[in-house]
Amino acid sequence: MTNKRNALGKGLSALLEDISTDITLRTEISSESTALSGNISNLSIEKIEANPFQPRSTFEEQALNELAASIREQGIIQPITVRKLGYDKFQIISGERRFRASQIAGLKSIPAYIRIANDQAMLEMSLVENIQRENLNAIEIGISYKRLVDECSITQEDISKRVGKDRSTVANYIRLLKLPPEIQIAIRDNKISMGHARSIINVDDPVQQLVIFRDIMGRQLSVRETEGLVRTHSGRKTKKSPSNSAGNLPFEYRKIQNVLTSQLESQVEVKLTGKGKGKIIIPFDSTDDLNRVLEKLNY
Repeated sequence: MTNKRNALGKGLSALLEDISTDITLRTEISSESTALSGNISNLSIEKIEANPFQPRSTFEEQALNELAASIREQGIIQPITVRKLGYDKFQIISGERRFRASQIAGLKSIPAYIRIANDQAMLEMSLVENIQRENLNAIEIGISYKRLVDECSITQEDISKRVGKDRSTVANYIRLLKLPPEIQIAIRDNKISMGHARSIINVDDPVQQLVIFRDIMGRQLSVRETEGLVRTHSGRKTKKSPSNSAGNLPFEYRKIQNVLTSQLESQVEVKLTGKGKGKIIIPFDSTDDLNRVLEKLNY
């Protein structure tokens, strides 16, 4: 086990392929876990527990039932991977969906690769393995990438090498987590695609992001149409005269502008023309967007 720290630096493959991490090299293993590295052992399902580092937050019930039916018919095709916790106790590294479906199918045991890993190695193995093999939604992938950065101190460049993705792709998934919650939920629930999301994250203002998102939903815009809409929003930014810039507005007017922007979810602009006069500008992008603003105004 002396090379364990170095193996962690090499990533998932080093941990899974290095025979020194195999549980069978330890003297306290039970007869149920006698597989050498690369071999498979059948483990009792009741001795396996879920992975606390599992990046998947939801498991779709119908898909699980369909997988369970397949398992009843054909058995487990791809073994899960577990680590040994203590005497006859194991924790899932990858394959929790297969494990849950096997429980539904009524299996008493399941084929598994057995490994040893500390919590740091466990987290990295679990996140990388699930990103590569499981059908995670884009938000779950973004969370997994961010956890690799924050909790495993792995750079985006190194992540891209380990998962075989461009660094820009990794960065875009992480940027999704900065979107307003309403948009993140829509991405998670597959109401908008990753293509839509990539366009939206090119807009810096959260209010404008919501305006674009609701236009996408209301008009069922394609990714190409969304890209055009984003360009329109970006092109709308015009230079303001110094007297009307947000920084030069008196505090009470800036406060009013911010409150209206938040409540109407449109980039409201307050302009002063002098002698206590001025105007409030509420932009809209379409008839649907106008109707949305009017509803906010109880019109």
